[in-house]
Amino acid sequence: MTNKNLTTDEKALLQAKHRLEAAEARDRVKERKARTRRLIQEGAILESVAPIVCSMDLEDLKHELSLRLKDM
Repeated sequence: MTNKNLTTDEKALLQAKHRLEAAEARDRVKERKARTRRLIQEGAILESVAPIVCSMDLEDLKHELSLRLKDM
């Protein structure tokens, strides 16, 4: 069905659906940006507390953290 054949109610429903989809997309972007910011801040805290992590391989860092935090 093309837009020419839609009734006023159908057009309004389609517009509402698109507005909802756009709002959901904005929310996903906002959540992703908040997560990215949090991860950056956590990494900065980790580096400030333990500067050695800057020179560690990611797998080594993961292993070391899992050993130290296992009992938490």
